[in-house]
Amino acid sequence: MNSDDLRAVQAPLKERYKSEPGAALVTLRAKATLGENVSCKVETGKALVAAGLHPATGGDGSYACSGDMLLEALAACAGVTMNAVATALGIEIVDGRVEAEGDLDFRGTLGVSKEAPVGFQAIRLRFLLDTGASEEQLATLQRLTERYCVVYQTLRTPPSIAVSVVPPAPTPIPSPPAGGRGRG
Repeated sequence: MNSDDLRAVQAPLKERYKSEPGAALVTLRAKATLGENVSCKVETGKALVAAGLHPATGGDGSYACSGDMLLEALAACAGVTMNAVATALGIEIVDGRVEAEGDLDFRGTLGVSKEAPVGFQAIRLRFLLDTGASEEQLATLQRLTERYCVVYQTLRTPPSIAVSVVPPAPTPIPSPPAGGRGRG
């Protein structure tokens, strides 16, 4: 896809969102099912991913770790965003890789130390690019990627999160067969 193709695809969307701001509000959803062996199966829309305990918390490494999945989501979103920005600006990227890494202190996750935080303490995002872009173009590419990457912005400015536990719906009492009598 080149910059003209990208503009052609995005122009009608941008116009619609300018004239109908509500049309730009979309609720994305993720669903997961609790599984055996302290696992959880996540429906990605493209595949089913089984997530489980990280080896540092007692897992055997056979399941995806949700912390890794967060970093993978950041790397994927940042990579797609950078690619789109480069395309829009006409910056050719011959080859590129995105690396995301984060530091965790599993004492917090396991409740070993109340002083140890739960969650990532630091995340680093790196782009390794083979491109002839100038330093100024690379700075613009980074700035716009940071600005428009959904996952990056969500991590930088966390949204409010509402959590609830919903009991199962009561099981309906079966009706007696039509025309028949119940036991009794």
